[in-house]
Amino acid sequence: MKRFFLLAVIFGIIAFGCAEKKAIAPIEQSQEIGQPQTKAPEETGKTPEQITEQQAKVESEDVTSQMREISGLFKDIYFDYDRYDVREEARPILTAVADYLRKNPAQKLLIEGHCDERGTSEYNLALGDKRAKAVKDYLVSLGVSSSRIDTISYGKEKPVCAEHTDVCWAKNRRAHFVIRKGR
Repeated sequence: MKRFFLLAVIFGIIAFGCAEKKAIAPIEQSQEIGQPQTKAPEETGKTPEQITEQQAKVESEDVTSQMREISGLFKDIYFDYDRYDVREEARPILTAVADYLRKNPAQKLLIEGHCDERGTSEYNLALGDKRAKAVKDYLVSLGVSSSRIDTISYGKEKPVCAEHTDVCWAKNRRAHFVIRKGR
């Protein structure tokens, strides 16, 4: 561990110490009066690094808004108690997910299988896995490549509702979708 840290520090010193310095071109003096002059980055108070950070922030906001738009499409689907078969009302949602994935071949999907609190942790992990795989199989039957879909089971470990009621338990018996960049 100490060797890794020492190597990282040495690499950092070398990388920052040998960084190439860029010269800033002087402002042309031959511009006519009344025309706006371009200012060097130091005069605007913004370094090239700050501009890059601002551009990155805009790109990040664009990605976030796209993800919000996608998350509206990817609604959770729900399962009956102790079951993992895809219900009829979930099929239009899964058809929309499959359409999106076919139109966006660079995207990958993670399907999370969830259960309610009843039963052992081991049983619920197995049931959540079966739920996630049933959804994956359905998407594959709609033409999505299985290599673009991963599954994981959380069993009863990540409930969306903590009450001990039938309504709450029904909300926890679900498959949840997470879109990821692929390839």
